Amino acid sequence: MYEDKTLICKECGAEFVFTAGEQEFYASKGFVNEPQRCKACRDARKNAAKPEREMFTATCAACGQEAKVPFRPREDRPVYCSECFAKMREE
Repeated sequence: MYEDKTLICKECGAEFVFTAGEQEFYASKGFVNEPQRCKACRDARKNAAKPEREMFTATCAACGQEAKVPFRPREDRPVYCSECFAKMREE
């Protein structure tokens, strides 16, 4: 019923394929308009709205190595590096 269509991105001007599967998905969701941007431009647009995540430096309570964490460490709670945190979750 659906056939692949080649569309032109309104953002970068590149050609992209609107596949039959994507068309079927759009129809099942009730979308009536075809996409106007290629996947790369859609992704870039989504990520542009997100603020850059601030990372904080802390010392791992288990191994003593430097750890980067997405929250402000507190003195009353231990902070673990990725490796030590993963080991603790396995136990």
